[in-house]
Amino acid sequence: MNREKVSVEMSEAVATVTFRNSKKLNAFDGQMLAELKDVLEEVAQREDIRLLILTGEGRAFSVGADMNWFTPDPQTHRFRLQARYTHSFFDALEDLEKPVIAAINGVCVGGGLELALSCDLRVAAEQAQFGFPEVNAGIIPGSGGCSRLARLVGLGVAKELILTGELISAAEAKQIGLINSLVPLGQLMAKATDYAHRILQRGPLAVGLAKQVINTALDVDAATARTLERFAQSILLKTEDAKEGFRAFREKRPPRFSGK
Repeated sequence: MNREKVSVEMSEAVATVTFRNSKKLNAFDGQMLAELKDVLEEVAQREDIRLLILTGEGRAFSVGADMNWFTPDPQTHRFRLQARYTHSFFDALEDLEKPVIAAINGVCVGGGLELALSCDLRVAAEQAQFGFPEVNAGIIPGSGGCSRLARLVGLGVAKELILTGELISAAEAKQIGLINSLVPLGQLMAKATDYAHRILQRGPLAVGLAKQVINTALDVDAATARTLERFAQSILLKTEDAKEGFRAFREKRPPRFSGK
């Protein structure tokens, strides 16, 4: 696919995707989502790529859907089709058995924040702003924002942000646990890369299954979650990576994981 609204750099087991629609604050439309889905499929299939970083060009991470593409008429088939299309990308990010880091360079609101919430880790620049202003337009965060935000920061904080529609600073986002790290803009990609390199030193199969088990645990009862942990562990114990991990521990050296 010819990619016009995103750029992709793949290096040292990391795919870095930059949103390139800065004139519209990296608002996404059908073309941009199609390009992102294409990248995600490639990342999922490539064994040499073990981690994905998402960031934005210009002064915004993303402000969400381009309203010229996303019709406001909730009764139309087109609206429902577009909503499902958007949801499917966010869900695919969450389901990817590889870590996804959002490097949030600036404004991150509406669907842009819903996208960031679909990632595993969030690193933000000091000037970034966050929020769900949808109620100011008479609508709600409708692409997973309500549920994912509540799970991450708790019901009370989520309701405060969503019901007031007010934006918060990156410092406030760090305080409530919305982001993992806060750095000056010039250090943003270095911090995201630091997270990536720390994760890449670990067993890739274990990292992927840990992500899946943690995410699934939010949707099931505690007993089922623990059962999933046991099944995942039983699978991992049979891998070459686990054998190498135990061998490296005994030999007091760093493990050399193969992803097998």
